[in-house]
Amino acid sequence: MHQTHFIVREPLLDPKQRVIGYELSWQRHGDAAISDRQLEDLVGFVAEHVQHPEQGWLLRDKLLFLDAVPAMLSTDALHALPPERTVLTLDIRHLTDLDVRAAVQGVRAGGVGVSIRGADLNLLSRNLSPYASYVEVRFTGAAVAEQARTYAAAKHSAMRMVGRPVATWADYDACAALGLDAFVGKLHLTPRPGNPVKGMNPTQSVILQLMQMVQNNEDVPRIEDVLKRDPALTYKLLRFINSAGFGAGREVQSLRQAIALMGYAPLYRWLVLLLATASQSGYSPVLMETAVVRGRLTELLGQMRLGRGEGEQLFVAGMFSLLDRLLGLPMEEVLETIPLPDEVVKALLGREGRYGPCLALAEACELNSSLVASLAQALDISPLEVNKAHLSALAWAQSVAA
Repeated sequence: MHQTHFIVREPLLDPKQRVIGYELSWQRHGDAAISDRQLEDLVGFVAEHVQHPEQGWLLRDKLLFLDAVPAMLSTDALHALPPERTVLTLDIRHLTDLDVRAAVQGVRAGGVGVSIRGADLNLLSRNLSPYASYVEVRFTGAAVAEQARTYAAAKHSAMRMVGRPVATWADYDACAALGLDAFVGKLHLTPRPGNPVKGMNPTQSVILQLMQMVQNNEDVPRIEDVLKRDPALTYKLLRFINSAGFGAGREVQSLRQAIALMGYAPLYRWLVLLLATASQSGYSPVLMETAVVRGRLTELLGQMRLGRGEGEQLFVAGMFSLLDRLLGLPMEEVLETIPLPDEVVKALLGREGRYGPCLALAEACELNSSLVASLAQALDISPLEVNKAHLSALAWAQSVAA
């Protein structure tokens, strides 16, 4: 499959800040329209990469919203996606066609969700529910809370409302209070305000110490001694090693056995994930998930050009690029507390060095940035390779969360 466009993802939050799904679309260049054929290709490509023959739906409990045109309602690729996890977004103008309405009712009967875009506020009180499970509402200007109130009053009980763009946490709270599901603008990169804890908590200090020990290849018994100081960490490590995902094959009860089984490189990666999740300031689940996806995407992109041996450091560069927001500290201060290799530091401070361009590309993928194409070209990575890595990172993040 030849691809010239890049996939863009936007997280969809529920009123409790959890990421309930993602909207995937092709990046648009200026005013250039995306053709029907390209939209159909997106469904096929997504089905191929997030629906596994043995493991099933790799995005687990996440919904997937996809831009759609009427031709897509009958595409075979749609049958490859789990209907209860799939939502097609159609423009309301398409519903003026009786054939399209019949096709929409057909996919709805099969369990696929449909979201309607461009509905007039006055039409919301009319019954769109035979055709739509979601209706998208657009906010303009500053009075988001006021507009949200109007939408909530017009809301038809059978349909869920998706608001966008919701650019601040205050606007998000207004929408959540009124029962909207809020599509976010840049909230996945914004710390949640109102929790002024800054810096490291005791658990994070222990994790940092362990990271340094692993980097220095210290003996297992010494690492074990430090782990024992934090019962919660010990519990998490044993739970992780005994999870189906890790597949140890037998119950592991001793820390020493767990560390030996895991190996130093995977242990370091696990500690990196843990350091970010142990944050108490500005913590939002969406920021955490974004950091995990970015870490994995940076790794996958970097491995195409730098080889597998650099995977761990690439992952750290991607994951830690949001650590300042997760910890509520400037990046310079974060780097004073965590001794990291020079190349990782260069990537974090200026998107420079060996890892910087890979991190910049991973970041651009989640920002719908016009720089994606030029960054990928500079690394000699094709749009197809970037898109495969993007969906793979998204799926990996769900398996880690589980």
